[in-house]
Amino acid sequence: MIAVVSYGVCNVGSILNMLRKVGAPAEAVSAPSGIERAEKLILPGIGAFDNGMNALTDRGLADPIRARARQNTPVLGICLGMQLLSEGSEEGVLSGLGLVKGRCLRFPVSADPQLRVPHMGWNVLSPRRESLLLNGLGRDARFYFVHSYHLACHEAADVLATAQYGVEFTAMVQRDNVWGAQFHPEKSHKYGMALLRNFASL
Repeated sequence: MIAVVSYGVCNVGSILNMLRKVGAPAEAVSAPSGIERAEKLILPGIGAFDNGMNALTDRGLADPIRARARQNTPVLGICLGMQLLSEGSEEGVLSGLGLVKGRCLRFPVSADPQLRVPHMGWNVLSPRRESLLLNGLGRDARFYFVHSYHLACHEAADVLATAQYGVEFTAMVQRDNVWGAQFHPEKSHKYGMALLRNFASL
C-alpha cells in the first residue's frame, strides 16, 4: 500500500486519483501509524517551506517519515514535498527532513519578462543518470511545474534530472530509496501517470 501523507498543505485527492488510474493501492494517511504500516510513501506539498515543516512536526509525522526512509522504504517527495526532503531553505528558518543533502534557493531575478517567479508551466527533463522512476519516459516527456524555489544538492550524485528556467535547476533527486520530483506528476497527464506507475512498481 502506498501512503500519501496528508498534513494540511497538499492536494491529496489528485494524487490518489492518479494512483487509482495506474492500479496502485493507496490511501491518505495523517497519523504516524499510517506511515509506519505503509509499503511506500508519497510526501506531496504546496506552499511555504516552514509551514510545511511545522505541519509535519505538529502532527508527529516528521520523525516517522525519517525512520521509514532509513528503513529503506521508498519515499517520493512532490513539489514542496521534495524541498522538505532537504536540509533547509532560503524561504524559512526551519530544518528540513535531512534525507537529501542540500538547501532550497529562490530563482534569481531575471531581466527577461518571460522568466517570472514563480516558475509556472511545462518543462522537459534532462536525466543525469538512469533510474527505475524514469523507465519508459521518452525525450519528449514534459511535466508541470509551479515553484519559486529549487533544491541545490550538495552532492552531484543526488541529482537525477534537471530542467531549464533561466538557469539549470534540479528537477528530480534520488538518494538511495528517496526520490523527489519538483514538478506535479498528478497534473502532468500521461507522463505523470507513467512516473507514478514506475514508483508503484518499485
